[in-house]
Amino acid sequence: MIKLPIVESLLVLILVLSNYSFAHAAAPLIKVLVTTGSSSEREGALYIAQDQGYFRKYGLDVTLVQVRNGPVGMAALSSGESLLHWGSVSAANLGAIAEGADLVFVAGFINKLTGAFAANPKIKTPAELKSKSLGVNSLSGGTWIFTMLALDHWGLLPERDKIQIRTLGDNSVVSQALLAGNVDGAYLSYTYAKIVQNKGFRVLADLEKLPIAYQGTGIITRRSTIASSPAPVESVIKGLLDGVTFIRNPENKPQVIKSLAKGLRLKRIEDAEEGYQSMLGLYEIKIYPSVDGVRNVIRLLGAGNEKVRRLKAEELVDDSVVRRLEKEGRF
Repeated sequence: MIKLPIVESLLVLILVLSNYSFAHAAAPLIKVLVTTGSSSEREGALYIAQDQGYFRKYGLDVTLVQVRNGPVGMAALSSGESLLHWGSVSAANLGAIAEGADLVFVAGFINKLTGAFAANPKIKTPAELKSKSLGVNSLSGGTWIFTMLALDHWGLLPERDKIQIRTLGDNSVVSQALLAGNVDGAYLSYTYAKIVQNKGFRVLADLEKLPIAYQGTGIITRRSTIASSPAPVESVIKGLLDGVTFIRNPENKPQVIKSLAKGLRLKRIEDAEEGYQSMLGLYEIKIYPSVDGVRNVIRLLGAGNEKVRRLKAEELVDDSVVRRLEKEGRF
C-alpha cells in the first residue's frame, strides 16, 4: 500500500506536468506572411506544408499570399510586411538588391529550370519563334526569366529577332491566351503545358532537360533577419522539408493532388496529375541555394543594367540556416 506522502508527491508532480503541457500547448503561434509570385507545381511544397499543418507544427501561423508580380513581393519583403518570399532569382530581386535592398537567398528547393515551353502547333522548332509573340506573367518575374534563359540558350534575342513579349498574368491566364491564339508561345508549368498539349499544342522543350544553370524556387529574406532572428525562417524551412517528404511518399498521392488542384485553382482534380508526377523529382535533396544559378542570371540581366552587372553572386547567398539544418539531419 502506497503511503500518503508519496501519493501527495505524485499528485503534485502530475499537476506540475499538466500545467507545463497546457502552457506549452497554449503558446501562441508566431504569425508569418509568405509571398509568392507564381502559381505552379513548384509551389506544391507550400500548399502541402500549409494543408498538412506542418507550419503550425513548428509554431507558425503562416499566411500565404500570391502577389501580382515580383516587384510587389520584393516591396513587401523590403518593408518588413512579409518574412520571406518563395520564388526564383529574377530581375525583380536582383534589381532591388542592386538598388540597396537588404535581400539574400537562404535556401534553394529547386535549383534548375522547370516546366515546358509550349507553342502554337504550326511552330515546330525554337528558331520559328522569330517575329512571334510570347506570353509571360510580368517583365521581371520568374517565368519571364525562364523565357529569356530559354531564348538565350537557343541563340534568340527578342530585340534582334523581333520577338514580342506580352505580360498577361499567371500560368492559367497565359495558357488561355495561348489556346485562344493571342500569343504564339509561352513558358508554362507542367500542369498547364499538359493541358494545352492535350488540345494539340506543341511542347518545344522540357526546360528541366536544358543545360542551364539556375537558382530556381527557393527562399529569399532580409539579410538582417538571418543575422538577428533566424528562428522563424528556420521553422518555415522545416515545414517545407516536411512537405517535400510528404509529397515523395506515394501513399499520399490523393492528398497531394487535391492540394495541388486547390492551389492552382483547377476545375478538375485530375488536371493536377501531370503536376503531381513532375513534383516527385522536382525538389532538391540538399536545399542549398545555387551560386552558379544566381551568377547566370546576373550575366543575362547585367548586359543591360550596370548595377546588376556589378553584383557578386556569392555575396547574395547565405546558407547558414541550411547548413545548420543539415547538421541536425533534417535532410
